[in-house]
Amino acid sequence: MANEKKLVEKITARDVDFAKWYTDVVREAKLCDYSSVKGCLNYLPNGYALWENIKNDLDKRFKDVDVSNVYLPVLIPESLLQKEKDHIEGFAPEVAWVTHGGLEELEERCCIRPTSETLFCDYWQKIVKSYRDLPLVWNQWNSVLRWEKTTRPFLRSREFLWQEGHTLHATEEEARNRCEQMFKVYIDFVTEDLAIPLICGKKTESEKFAGAEDTYTIEAMMHDGKALQSGTSHFFGHSFADAFGIKYLDKENNLHSAYETSWGMSTRIIGALIMVHGDDSGLVLPPRIAPVQIMVIPIAQHKEGVLDKALEITNLLKENNVRVKIDDSEKSPGYKFSEQEMLGIPIRIEIGPKDIEQGQAVIVRRDTSEKIIVKLEELTTKVNEVLELIQKNMYAKAKKFLDEHIYTAKSLDEFKQIAEEKTGFVKASWCGSKDCEEKIKTDTNGFGSRCILENDEHVDNCVCCGKKGKHMVMWGKSY
Repeated sequence: MANEKKLVEKITARDVDFAKWYTDVVREAKLCDYSSVKGCLNYLPNGYALWENIKNDLDKRFKDVDVSNVYLPVLIPESLLQKEKDHIEGFAPEVAWVTHGGLEELEERCCIRPTSETLFCDYWQKIVKSYRDLPLVWNQWNSVLRWEKTTRPFLRSREFLWQEGHTLHATEEEARNRCEQMFKVYIDFVTEDLAIPLICGKKTESEKFAGAEDTYTIEAMMHDGKALQSGTSHFFGHSFADAFGIKYLDKENNLHSAYETSWGMSTRIIGALIMVHGDDSGLVLPPRIAPVQIMVIPIAQHKEGVLDKALEITNLLKENNVRVKIDDSEKSPGYKFSEQEMLGIPIRIEIGPKDIEQGQAVIVRRDTSEKIIVKLEELTTKVNEVLELIQKNMYAKAKKFLDEHIYTAKSLDEFKQIAEEKTGFVKASWCGSKDCEEKIKTDTNGFGSRCILENDEHVDNCVCCGKKGKHMVMWGKSY
């Protein structure tokens, strides 16, 4: 039993040291590890399998709304990056430059892409001539490099994996509709597949993406009450198009500027999965995204017939499109249970000699630890029912936590008291002034604007200056 306990004892309790807990889970679940390049990660099989499922599910949703995948170069010439002034100013501190090719100095240095708006615009300028060439709705799955000073696994690394969608349209209305459509795709994906409840809305002027007119964000609350920006969709207007000279002829042969959007989600969402759903035993993964949904664990597998029955169950579930594995290693059952829990596998099925005699198996839920005895002939049906119950329960549990950690402030003093005594988000009115936004953040020790709550009709006076409020805003500390 001592060896079985050690696996869990390696994880610091969440409420003792949340940052250490997070690092422990990433390490013990073997999701990723730092490479020899400072700030860059090695994505290990368990972590990359999660990203593959995220990529596959999200890519299907993209294709359902007519998005086409492409791939553009990793290098951006400096002259291209300089064409959109606001954009380069926003990224300048994080850009990594390539100055030599082999032994020769390059005539023009190139940056390793921090994002690819400029590459898309440079190409579109060459191919877009007429309204018949629009719209262009493209996405690429790739990595980007941003020279972050402080890094944490998944949450902030110098090189990270993501998808970046870029679109070009004839009209502002069409571009805005696409921007909001992709925003909705992210919301549906994260709530339905990842079981993560969200706060959604538009970023304030000071928080929006460099070069964008509007940025829409999905914000998730972690177990420590902090926010994690989990996906964004940007409306650029025609600033990029004008900077790159992208114009098209309409049906009457009149020349117009095109309108652009972009939208992205990265491996940072894996950090959200860990911190929203994980517990003191390790990961807790939603069934729809879990690389392994069920682990079959034979009990007393050295006894005749046990391993055969466990293999039979495993193969039956595979035939029914369940992602299942069998742990037939020589570890003790207790260690196998602890390992399955650490990896966040939604269900384990225990089958031993007594179970075989009684024609049954034991289903154990990762989310609640509930044990369910099931007749073998009903196992496939019951497994699918339980997987769906787990998915719904995980969302409901996370939603309850989110709702219980949102507070409302009517004055700055009330806001400051909440910030000192509570963890979570604060909902408060704002006049739209950048000075008030900065004062709120300073006086509350880091509560920045997460997003404007567009559908909230009741707006009080500004929580900071007391003047007429313009927006209801969700405020919070963030990663």
